Amino acid sequence: YKHHFPALRASTMSAWYSEGMLPLFSAHTSLKKSFCMDVPQLESSPRVVSAPEESEKQLYYWALKTNALYDALLIPNIGVELCLSRNWSLGANWMYAWWSNRGKNNFWRIYGGDVEVRRWFGKKAAEKPLQGHHLGVYGQLLTYDFELGDRGYMADKWNYAFGVSYGYSLPIAKRLNLDFTLGIGYWGGRYKEYL
Repeated sequence: YKHHFPALRASTMSAWYSEGMLPLFSAHTSLKKSFCMDVPQLESSPRVVSAPEESEKQLYYWALKTNALYDALLIPNIGVELCLSRNWSLGANWMYAWWSNRGKNNFWRIYGGDVEVRRWFGKKAAEKPLQGHHLGVYGQLLTYDFELGDRGYMADKWNYAFGVSYGYSLPIAKRLNLDFTLGIGYWGGRYKEYL
């Protein structure tokens, strides 16, 4: 009320009296000339409140993601990435697969997650958040048990990984991107080999 459209608020009161018309007030009032009250008048060019600049707007971009390579390896996964500012984002992913075939001694078990901070740059990143080139730093925790036949590999509690990544997120539709990412880092932890 106080900050929006102050120049558009105005009120005016006028009273007129002229000879030959009934008096506007009682007979005891002698009003011979018109009068008007001073009130704030509307400015000749109204002040328009403009929308904030693009850089001033709070950006609420986010992405729901899946890793197609994990999907191809029958590891269901889901991720979310939030735009922190025009050029920074934070992503978190989770995967979980617990397949087994006791009769043939085949196991495909893995679960864990990762977190990544990305810095976006390039022409596409300037047009819209979460697209174009990006550099990132990631960390991951996971556990697994793979056995295909007679030999198996099982993580002894949690394994961890951390490193850097580079990628390009290619827009293929208005609300759909294909993100190609390559990560280089260190994978640590203990595992057991068993028969």
